[in-house]
Amino acid sequence: MPGRARFFRSQIAARVGAALLVLAFGALRLPFEGRLAAAQHAAGFGTVRLGVGLREQVGQLGFLAALSGFRALVADFVWIEAYSAWERVEYGRVNLLCGTATTLEPRNIEFWDQSAWHMAWNAAVHARDDARAQPREALRRKAEREYILLGESFAERGIANNPKSRVLHERLARIDIERLHDPCAASAEYSRAAACPDAMGYEKRFAAFLLAECPGHEREAYWLLRYYHDLSEQERVPTLERLLRELEKKIDLPPEQRVDKGR
Repeated sequence: MPGRARFFRSQIAARVGAALLVLAFGALRLPFEGRLAAAQHAAGFGTVRLGVGLREQVGQLGFLAALSGFRALVADFVWIEAYSAWERVEYGRVNLLCGTATTLEPRNIEFWDQSAWHMAWNAAVHARDDARAQPREALRRKAEREYILLGESFAERGIANNPKSRVLHERLARIDIERLHDPCAASAEYSRAAACPDAMGYEKRFAAFLLAECPGHEREAYWLLRYYHDLSEQERVPTLERLLRELEKKIDLPPEQRVDKGR
């Protein structure tokens, strides 16, 4: 018995020592993280704070690790768990774990992008089609809408923390047009994506194409598309040509001002 008691005391002492070491390391990091948070705020990034909700999600040891500078490691572990939950079609848990991972690592664009995709597409479609879990179609459609809005929220919060991310602006644009059927919002997001440092050439055209579908913006969309049409032969793709002719009729453009004058 004395030997076993000494063994248990040694184990407890080792755990207490490890916990104190983690806390001490965290205390040393606090001034540095405080200055870092101030710098991020000054640069316009929406930093995410660790709170009681996070402690409930990752447990006490995970919360201590996050406070002590191992946020990226804990976030990666949580992200793997989210992937496993997705494979098991547990979308409520996927939402919870994605929220935890993005809270821990708000500058990880992939976390935000994939979380938005999981909610707005995978979870939403599953909720809509799972008649066995919910026989009433109206309630399935309601659940689908709620998941789409969760996806939109992930994209919006990701942009708040990474305002110059082309990927996240484009993800939100795709949710707006493909899931929420809002061409006006989608056009605005593609325009923001086109203004990012790593913008893709097609994004400015997509913004113009979608603006053509936005009620009340037909004339603005026409002259924007006309600018691209007149810019070069390479811009004159079939979609652009079709939209120009449709808009010329909608805005009743005089024949002499049309692409094919006199038509």
